[in-house]
Amino acid sequence: MKTSLLGLLLVAPWLVQAQTPFTIKGTIGKLNAPAKIYLLQGMQPTDSATLKNGTFEFKGTTDIPKPASLVIKRNGKLGEGLFGPTDEARIYLEPSPIVVTSPDSLKNARITGGPINADHQRLVASSKPLLVKQKALGAEYQKATEQERGTPEFKERMEAMGQALFKEYAQSDMAFIKANPTSWVSLYSLHSLKMIQQPQYYEVAPLYEALSPELKKSAPGRQYGDMVQGLKVTAVGAQAPAFTQKTPEGKAVSLTDYRGKYVLIDFWASWCKPCRAENPAVTKIYNQYKGRNFDILGVSLDDEKGREKWLKAIQDDQLAWTQVSDLRGWENQVARLYGVQGIPQNFLIDPTGKIVAFNLKGDDLKNTLARYIK
Repeated sequence: MKTSLLGLLLVAPWLVQAQTPFTIKGTIGKLNAPAKIYLLQGMQPTDSATLKNGTFEFKGTTDIPKPASLVIKRNGKLGEGLFGPTDEARIYLEPSPIVVTSPDSLKNARITGGPINADHQRLVASSKPLLVKQKALGAEYQKATEQERGTPEFKERMEAMGQALFKEYAQSDMAFIKANPTSWVSLYSLHSLKMIQQPQYYEVAPLYEALSPELKKSAPGRQYGDMVQGLKVTAVGAQAPAFTQKTPEGKAVSLTDYRGKYVLIDFWASWCKPCRAENPAVTKIYNQYKGRNFDILGVSLDDEKGREKWLKAIQDDQLAWTQVSDLRGWENQVARLYGVQGIPQNFLIDPTGKIVAFNLKGDDLKNTLARYIK
């Protein structure tokens, strides 16, 4: 009994630290039932409340500060609407009371809380000029006719402008992270960068290393640290990790089979719309450089259930280069080996097996190959 009591006393401080209470209160206009507000962590609803004269309250505990979302559904049903246009606001669960007030909607809400939510509001404010650019880009697309939208010139210009805007968002977030290395918002912003662009080791490693020990020792901190180590393995100048996977016909293909030539490892999937949209440009590059000490090796992140769709996509998109997959979706062994966080993604390997470039799209791919292959 004494041993058990001693053990309990030893872990008690950890238990207290692990369960921190939070409170979220708010008033959204004068909304009433059936209108409901949901608290989501990630994509999972963890609590809900029916609005009464616009008021609501959530109480709970969290082991560490975490990002969450508030979503209002005026018909009370979350359903599939979660994946469409939503009236929502992002907050951080922290010990200080969080207060949300708005005359009409969460989109126009004023959010106050502790230091972590204050940091988040500063991050949001820093990106407002980019949001104006994003709305202008969307307005330009909506203004174009269907005929204009279908032209290659329009598609290429919109893609280029979109990619440039993504880079600006990433630079804005990285500037915040660099200036706030002790903030939980910085740690989660590092994770969110994966949604904007493929992380590059030389950019994110210094930001991660500068984070406070508390942040790096947390579960999301350790997870990001593991990813950084994975990025180091596939950084420019590193020897490309060897692998072997099978073609649809069952033939084993190894990266070493391509030694002596430039090879583009192209990660994609039949269900990935941006990948499918990029395939015509990759095909054009392939036709231009095939037979000139260059090849492409496609690695699909389809799963076993999507095998037929994978095969159909290869045929429909007229992909003439070799395709391989272990049909394990995001658990694809090669994708994990190369630290792939999103698709489309690619790595250009030189004749000696070293990585010379990655995440090449459009003109970047064309210009890079022109530099290496004469």
